[in-house]
Amino acid sequence: MSKINIINGTVISEHGLIPGGQVIVDNGKISAVNSIAEPVLDAQTIDASGLYVSPGFIDIHVHGGAGFDFMDGTEEAFLAIAELHAQFGTTAMLPTTLSGSKEELLDTLNAYRNASKMNKKGASFIGLHLEGPYFAMSQRGAQDPQFIRDPNPIEYKEILALGPFIKRWSAAPELEGALEFGRFLVSKGVLPSMAHTDAIYEEAVEAFKNGYSLATHFYSAMSGVTRRNAFRYAGVIEAGYMIDEMDVEIIADGVHLPEPLLRMVVKFKDPSRIILITDAMRAAGLNTTESILGSIKNGMHVLIEDGVAKLPDRSAFAGSVATADRLVRTMLSKTSLDLVSVVKMITENPARVMNVLHSKGSLKEGKDADIVLFDDTISIKATFVEGRLIYSK
Repeated sequence: MSKINIINGTVISEHGLIPGGQVIVDNGKISAVNSIAEPVLDAQTIDASGLYVSPGFIDIHVHGGAGFDFMDGTEEAFLAIAELHAQFGTTAMLPTTLSGSKEELLDTLNAYRNASKMNKKGASFIGLHLEGPYFAMSQRGAQDPQFIRDPNPIEYKEILALGPFIKRWSAAPELEGALEFGRFLVSKGVLPSMAHTDAIYEEAVEAFKNGYSLATHFYSAMSGVTRRNAFRYAGVIEAGYMIDEMDVEIIADGVHLPEPLLRMVVKFKDPSRIILITDAMRAAGLNTTESILGSIKNGMHVLIEDGVAKLPDRSAFAGSVATADRLVRTMLSKTSLDLVSVVKMITENPARVMNVLHSKGSLKEGKDADIVLFDDTISIKATFVEGRLIYSK
C-alpha cells in the first residue's frame, strides 16, 4: 500500500522526542508527524509498540560489507553492500573508493551508475566518495602506496566528467596543486575533504578557505602537533577544533577513537559539526578473522580482531567493520550525549554536509520516508527506504 501509518512509537523529531507519536507516509514521502495519532484511511498501520521511530541513518563514508567492496567494481558488490547496511539502519550512503588503478576506478564508476538503477532492496546511493589517490605518503595508512600521487588537473577533470555523481573527494591539502584542486571541486558542486594528511595548522586553515570544509575520519591518518627543527606546529587535528565551521567525521566504533577521544571530540566540537561514519570495509556484517581491503583482485590481506581490521603485522588499523547501529550505541555509552543529539550526528548532520537536507536527514513533512525503528539497545527492528520496507526483524 502507498500509505503507511506508524503509531505508538517514540518519534525522534528535529525538536526532540515525541512519545506515542505518529508518522504518516504517502507515496514514499512523509506526509505528517503528529504528537497525537490521527485516523488514516486506506493505510497499512504499523504499531511500533514503544520502539524509537528515527530518521534513517546516513553513512557518507563506507567501503564495503557482506564480503564485498565497492572497489570490486561490480553491480553485485554495490547491491549487496547496500542491502547489508540497511539491516543495521543505514537508509542512504555515499559509496567510497580507495586509491587504486584507473581501470579499477572506471569499473567502480560504471558499477555505481548501473547499480543505482537496480537498487531496490538496500540503502539508497546519494553520490560517490573518492578517497584518494592524492594523499601524503607519510599518512597513507592502509592505502596502496603505488597509487598515491599529487593532484593532476588533466586526470581529475577527466574523472569528474565521467562521474557527474561524484559528490565528495578526500585529499591531502598540503600537496602541490591541492588548493587549486579544492577550488575546482567546489566549482563543480563536489565537497573537498582533508584526509591522509601531514598538513600543519596554517596549511589546514588555507585549505579550509579553499573549500576543504570537512575532516575525513578525524584523528585517523591525520597530523596533530609535530616538531620540526625544535619548533612545535599544530596540525589538522588542532585545526578541526579551532575552526568552528569545519565539520569532522569520526569512526565511532570505540576502537579507532577510544572513550577519552570520543569524549574530547564532543566536549570541544559543536555536536552539529560532528558526523558519525562506519568507514566499513568488506568484512562488516561477517564473522571472520581475515579479509581483503580494497578490490578482491588487487586488495590487501588484513586481519579482523578486536572489532576492527588491522594490517597483518598489527602495526596499524586497516579499516572498520562497524555498522551504523554500533556507532550510535558507542556514542551513547561512551559520551554524555543524549539520543536525539547522537542520532542527528548520523542523520541531519551528514544530510546537511552532502546537501540533501531538503529530502533526507529528519522526519519532516515532504521529505523521503527514510525511517528506522529500533529499541533501547539500538537493535534495528525495521528499515524503510523511501517508504519501502527494506528490512524487518
